[in-house]
Amino acid sequence: MKKTSERREESFHDYEFLESLEGRTLRILSEYLGPMTRLDKAKINSTILFLGSAKADPTNAASAFNKYYWEAEELAYLLAKWAIGLKKPKGKDFVICTGAGPGIMEAANRGADRAGGKTIGMNISLPQPQGSNRYVTPDLSFNFYYFFMRKFWLTYKAKAVIAFPGGYGTLDEFFEIVTLLQTSKISKKEVSLVLYGADYWQDLIKFDSMVEKGAICREDLDLFHIVSTPREAFAYLKKKLTAGLA
Repeated sequence: MKKTSERREESFHDYEFLESLEGRTLRILSEYLGPMTRLDKAKINSTILFLGSAKADPTNAASAFNKYYWEAEELAYLLAKWAIGLKKPKGKDFVICTGAGPGIMEAANRGADRAGGKTIGMNISLPQPQGSNRYVTPDLSFNFYYFFMRKFWLTYKAKAVIAFPGGYGTLDEFFEIVTLLQTSKISKKEVSLVLYGADYWQDLIKFDSMVEKGAICREDLDLFHIVSTPREAFAYLKKKLTAGLA
């Protein structure tokens, strides 16, 4: 009896191959092209990125991070409301973007949602499952496997980055962005970096000591701006972002 040849699945339908070591390049490429396609379809020209602790709990008034949750919500509201009023004919500028999780990320998405704006969430797959918070616009909710691809998309369209108090993840993202600014991989004219919460950041990182010890130059302190209230942050960013539109 003549054997019939076994039908082979096309490689792009072969999930065993796609999840293999050899398929890694395609997985990385999909995390580049997929978000690009969806952001272009939504006509997102630029974003404002919020960083900060996932542990900020709006229901725990005793937490040191509680006030930062509500201040992030207010700042995102002010920025989103202002950006909506710009009414750019060729897409949306300064859309609020976060890592999609709870805490400060939820607060920023929440503030933008309260203003009636679109809001982006870029989640990461972790051993402990973490879904996007409920304030992320559904068609602008992304999920990444690779941290470096998530970082790329968090910053690629950002015209401003606001780092609220946070832990290792926030520090990692802040130092990566400030290093890109220091090395001119991104321009200070194109991206404004803000540290929110002077008491927290000045206690945590002794920037002046780094200058005194020769680790950084005095001019490197100009790579970011420290603020402590939503209104102060909004006034600073509105001025910087408006200048960038000219």
